Amino acid sequence: MPPNTTASSGQKPGKSGRKKGRKARLFLIVLVLALFGGVAYGGYWGVSTVRASFPQTKGSLTLDGLSGPVDVKRDGNGIPQIYASSDEDLFMAQGYVQAQDRFYEMDVRRHMTSGRLSEMFGSGQVKNDEFLRTMGWDRVAKEEYDEKLSASTKKYLQAYAKGVNAYLKGKDGKDISLEYAALGFTNDYKPQEWTPVDSVAWLKAMAWDLRGNMQEEIDRSLMTSRLGPKQIADLYPEYPYSRNKAITQEGRYDSVTGSYVQGAGTTAGSGTQSTSGTGLAGNTTAPNGLQSQLSKLYNVLDNVPTAVGVNGNGIGSNSWVVAGKYTITGKPLLANDPHLSASLPSVWYQMGLHCTSVSSKCQYDVSGYTFAGMPGVVIGHNQDIAWGMTNSGVDVTDLYLEKITGEGYEYDGKVLPFATRRETIKVAGGASKTIVVRETKDGMPLLSDRDDELVKVGKKATVDSGAPDRGDGYAIALRWTALDPGNSMDAVFQLDKASNWSEFRKAAASFDVPSQNLIYADTENHIGYQLPGKIPTRSKGDDGSLPSPGWDSKYTWTGYIKQSELPYEYDPQRGYIVTANQAVVDKDKYPYTLTTDWGYGTRSQRISDLIEAKVKGGGKISTDDMRQMQLDDSSEIAKLIVPKLLKIDVADKNVRDAQKLLEGWDYTQDADSAAAAYFNATWRNILKLAFGNKLPKELRVKGQCLNVAPVDTTGPADENQTVRECGQREADQAQPDGGDRWFEVVRKIINDPNNDWWKAPKTRLDKAADNRDELFARAMKDARWELTAKLGKDMDTWSWGRLHRLFLKNQTLGTEGPGVLQYMLNRGPWRLSGGEATVNATGWNAAGGYGVVWVPSMRMVVNLDDFDKSKWINLSGASGHAFSAHYTDQTDKWAKGELLPWSFSDKAVDKSTSDTLVLKP
Repeated sequence: MPPNTTASSGQKPGKSGRKKGRKARLFLIVLVLALFGGVAYGGYWGVSTVRASFPQTKGSLTLDGLSGPVDVKRDGNGIPQIYASSDEDLFMAQGYVQAQDRFYEMDVRRHMTSGRLSEMFGSGQVKNDEFLRTMGWDRVAKEEYDEKLSASTKKYLQAYAKGVNAYLKGKDGKDISLEYAALGFTNDYKPQEWTPVDSVAWLKAMAWDLRGNMQEEIDRSLMTSRLGPKQIADLYPEYPYSRNKAITQEGRYDSVTGSYVQGAGTTAGSGTQSTSGTGLAGNTTAPNGLQSQLSKLYNVLDNVPTAVGVNGNGIGSNSWVVAGKYTITGKPLLANDPHLSASLPSVWYQMGLHCTSVSSKCQYDVSGYTFAGMPGVVIGHNQDIAWGMTNSGVDVTDLYLEKITGEGYEYDGKVLPFATRRETIKVAGGASKTIVVRETKDGMPLLSDRDDELVKVGKKATVDSGAPDRGDGYAIALRWTALDPGNSMDAVFQLDKASNWSEFRKAAASFDVPSQNLIYADTENHIGYQLPGKIPTRSKGDDGSLPSPGWDSKYTWTGYIKQSELPYEYDPQRGYIVTANQAVVDKDKYPYTLTTDWGYGTRSQRISDLIEAKVKGGGKISTDDMRQMQLDDSSEIAKLIVPKLLKIDVADKNVRDAQKLLEGWDYTQDADSAAAAYFNATWRNILKLAFGNKLPKELRVKGQCLNVAPVDTTGPADENQTVRECGQREADQAQPDGGDRWFEVVRKIINDPNNDWWKAPKTRLDKAADNRDELFARAMKDARWELTAKLGKDMDTWSWGRLHRLFLKNQTLGTEGPGVLQYMLNRGPWRLSGGEATVNATGWNAAGGYGVVWVPSMRMVVNLDDFDKSKWINLSGASGHAFSAHYTDQTDKWAKGELLPWSFSDKAVDKSTSDTLVLKP
């Protein structure tokens, strides 16, 4: 199938058109495969190779281990609804069906979580495997499975694995997926059986991508090479509590009872809230040696394959719930759209798990989104409740500097031995490699051991007088809650069968990692919110915002916040709850530091404003209103900046013509909008001139070079006093990324036209900018010529969607394979509306360009009055098979903001069923 060229689709073809389309597609498949086989590998792939891995979706199959028949009903989009008469049969069938559609994806994920990518893809993945083995996700997952999980959860995991293995039995790689056939040309890799631990380990990958502020911790340290403490504080402003409301608004911590309470309560008191982090042994600047090492650590982290997000940067999500008093139905409506990196297939897998009769023998009747490779449903609804998730962003990771002495490390004046383990990495087509992993007493792995240049961290470091002599330098260790065994897998099954608020909160208590904002609604007309998670407490004065000295015990975690102390809300008087990565609770109502790096509340406040506007006007909110809110692409930063831009007198006629695009613009970022294209280009250039060119090379885009001043200044000076420095970071990870932290940075200084940040040096083409308006004028000019180069001279042809495009890429061979194979596996582009920090959060990185880097990975709206009137959509489709009709069959609708019907009742499912497969014992 050729890539899509736009987000729009034409009319539905008739039968004749569909037949012609199938023939054309089949011809293209044969042609591409013939070229691929004949030219690239000297062999020949036929259509049978492609079709061999397509799942059987009709008729019947025999599965050893089932206790009774199971029906698998798929709708016109290939989304399965499974019906069984026992829990074990239900989850065994889930494993079988997910393997039918997505086993290659599942296999790659388990090799990632276990640090075994080299077994599939060769020596190019050894560095990643070393890092993943050092963290030991699969080792911790095995401990969880052996020691922490309930007997019922183990039983379900075993049943799921049995179903996956029933699918694999007797199949060669080419019978499972096209990608295995491609791998077969370069190595002799054979898929192995699935294990329960493979499923548990996936939660570690999910937690890693949603781990909190580790990247910000590194970035702040790196900034100290060029910026002073006040300047860094300018770039990390306080959360605007008075303007953008926290998630919980009607509760507070009660210092008398030591718990979080809703309604009036005792003030939080001093508690253990920290107001300033010392980190780096009390220094306000990071020493040069440590600068280099932290930069290299960032590169190691950046290279680790993403699981569900963008390596921890820019991760966001929207979810909100509206009480029945404000809805058309009189019952709650709940919406959710997690923002994750775009992947093909989508990270989410839609399905329903139904007991033919709910009883103690078969307890589940649930539908929603899960991950291929994991039993149960992660986000969705059952017959009584619905729930959604967004990343809370709480800080559950800390980096520690460790003083190495001999074979040990220093701690409170003593030298303690490392715990060590040996890991052997098998490499396809090459020799195995053995590494030694070192850990401190708290189970903290030394990340610095995973890079030759990180072995002696901080060789030139200068720290305070209380620090141990640097000797050969300091190593870097990681403390992370997910490296302690937990029981999050129990929480998934408990959520799936919870029937009320009490059972929902009990399930949330098991959700150790990742810490997610959980929203709730039920058919009895209640709504709620709960922050779950294993969240560390730190000593006073340590807020986890910078690396800490590992040799001093006062920087050790002091414990974990109790479940009874975690913020929640239940049926708040305002009648709705919004979570969009903003602060969870006002800082004066809570004694613990949850993080210093919240999202800044731009999306959450916009959603709240949309809800308030509807209900204050006397209206009632419908399912489609919720959908429309998800698509809101209003630019909050444009509302702030455009009035200033329009007041600037522009002499250049061409720039003035572009400036006119902003006159009367309603600030919406539609794909067809020329004004949105020009504004975002101007915003990108404002950020570059005011901030980006003043950041250290470790944060700037790789390959972009500047003449910069010596390190004791904040930016370029006279050309005769500058040195040439080139950026070192990948384009989609560089700074300033243009998200709502940067909105807040600019908001703080927008009315201070002579602020030093508005100064920019002269160049060969431009005079120096000495104030805000001069910098804005220069940014408008740069944007005009940038878009002329990208989109042409004729502004009538400009549009935001021509810049802001989504490409869906197969996450393995679609990015690293031969060009023809990438053509076969990848799809796109789609021209998208939306943007950074908008509700329709099609994220882009302003430092790197305009391309879409993360998206609403799915969207759903649950109707608690009638579940069959709920709606959902996935980013791609149900299938992971590149030439399946369901590979990207939802993407066009997703790009246009459409939702699919979501059948739940037996009657609705039967009506929407296209194919039925019966699995027999």
